[in-house]
Amino acid sequence: MKFIQPNWPAPASVFAYTTIKEAQLNYQPRPDQALSSLLNLPSYPIWIDQKHTNVVVEATLENKNKIADASFTAKAQTVCIVLTADCLPLLICNKQGTQVAAIHAGWRGLAQGVIEQTIHAMNQPPQDLLVWLGPAIGPNKFEVGEDVFHAFVSHHAESKLAFNPHTPGKWLANLYLLAKMKLNSLGIMQIYGGDFCTYTQDNLFYSYRRDQGKTGRMASLIWLDAQY
Repeated sequence: MKFIQPNWPAPASVFAYTTIKEAQLNYQPRPDQALSSLLNLPSYPIWIDQKHTNVVVEATLENKNKIADASFTAKAQTVCIVLTADCLPLLICNKQGTQVAAIHAGWRGLAQGVIEQTIHAMNQPPQDLLVWLGPAIGPNKFEVGEDVFHAFVSHHAESKLAFNPHTPGKWLANLYLLAKMKLNSLGIMQIYGGDFCTYTQDNLFYSYRRDQGKTGRMASLIWLDAQY
């Protein structure tokens, strides 16, 4: 196995995958041919230049390689993609199978509203959206400091629920819960996945923290079939 597929009730027109270590993407910055061969892509992905922002762009050739941390499309055979190795990838589709999006959400992007910006850009009724939370660092391994804690709690007090006190001035943060809370606040309740840990599942996933920055990346991709 070189990839996993979301366990979610997406319509048949939606194709979604996340690669694992066995895919051996390793350090290739833009592994177009490897991904195309592995997943039978309808076209090369529309890459974005991920910088931990809240910027979302439409997945078009004009926007390829622009600084952004999320992309969306309503066009068939257009591949949205994000790369991660501890940060949280979110794949999104609507129930009608006519629109998809991919988000790269580290703590900075989450705090700055990358999820909210993406949902706004998709302009879909929240009850029509399905979200899959892909492999990210788990809540027992993501130690953060006061800067991260306050980045969330200062704006939304309920975010405290996603932080477990660890050592003086340190917390264990739950990226999955932080994302779910933001999605719920937008009226999105159909959320799937969120049961991985890139740090501890070293046989499956790359981890930036575990491997001290010297690591490959997982690719999370989503697109629409030509017929829908």
